[in-house]
Amino acid sequence: MFGMKAMRRASPVLLFLLAALFCFATYNILAMMRHNRAIRNFVGANTRSVLESDPIVEMPEHVKKPKHVKSPFHIALTATAAPYSKWQCRIMYYWYKQKKDLPGSDMGGFTRILHSGSPDNLMDEIPTMVVDPLPAGLDRGYVVLNRPWAFVQWLEKAAIEEEYILMAEPDHIFIRPLPNLAHERFPAAFPFFYIKPEQNEKIVRKFYPEEHGPVTNIDPIGNSPVIIRKDLLGKIAPTWMNVSLRMKQDPETDKTFGWVLEMYAYAVASALHGVQHILRKDFMLQPPWDLETGKRFIIHYTYGCDYNLKGELTYGKIGEWRFDKRSHLRGPPPRNLSLPPPGVPESVVTLVKMVNEATANIPNWDTS
Repeated sequence: MFGMKAMRRASPVLLFLLAALFCFATYNILAMMRHNRAIRNFVGANTRSVLESDPIVEMPEHVKKPKHVKSPFHIALTATAAPYSKWQCRIMYYWYKQKKDLPGSDMGGFTRILHSGSPDNLMDEIPTMVVDPLPAGLDRGYVVLNRPWAFVQWLEKAAIEEEYILMAEPDHIFIRPLPNLAHERFPAAFPFFYIKPEQNEKIVRKFYPEEHGPVTNIDPIGNSPVIIRKDLLGKIAPTWMNVSLRMKQDPETDKTFGWVLEMYAYAVASALHGVQHILRKDFMLQPPWDLETGKRFIIHYTYGCDYNLKGELTYGKIGEWRFDKRSHLRGPPPRNLSLPPPGVPESVVTLVKMVNEATANIPNWDTS
């Protein structure tokens, strides 16, 4: 009896507390829903930026291969017979040999695809297949246009044991043993910040019509570095060649894409075949912008590295200390290059040390 009276006397207080608790809980639930919806909207609207903040864009779970399965890939790089190309190929091949058989490597055979039409003095040093250049004048002075045509010829003529191919370039240095980052119909590629199909939709649509889908189907990549199944590349390569030539022949496209035209052509050709790539930011680093080598696999030394003696970057201005591959167009750099001054990023120091080690161990270096 006492308990019932007490409950009746307390009921207004309990009701108030229950109501307050309910309101608080409801607010939290609504706030959580609003927060989650905001996250979903952000991710949906900014998928590319979210992906780019991640060092690795993983392949879908349902197509991941067991980590113990080896899938060797063949390394293929296109090259000219110019001294500038030769010395880079020699350094690249030296580091391939150093990393090929280390634990974690899926690196298989190696071919330099020489699109000069005739042999050169590196035939005995580097495994090489000679293919024809484009007919005179067709590249309009854009020598890179020979790359897709070289791959078309190589794939038709070569006996390639491996199921996968890494398309590489002479100015790549392997800094770690490279595993096969691709899987089946999902090639692996490095995303380049300057390949922007969405921002160039008007031009891209000339070569990727709307019936093929949104321009977001086109990956922000070039052909290199890419690890891809051999049969997929066999389908893409002729399209890549044709799209490259069509782009070069279109004045607006040629002017807009400039030196990355052939990269756009590969990205478009892949999308035309419905091929999408696993984007791996850990595939490669590019000094001087990437400061640390970290756990990446390849150094791409396409940019000049210019610093003052305080170790400060002077990009766009020749530095008191510099390493730039374009300083050596007519012949190889000398052995034992000077190391960067204190304060220069580790990536640049590593690059110069690796160049020095290669040149110290490659016989007849001055004959490149």
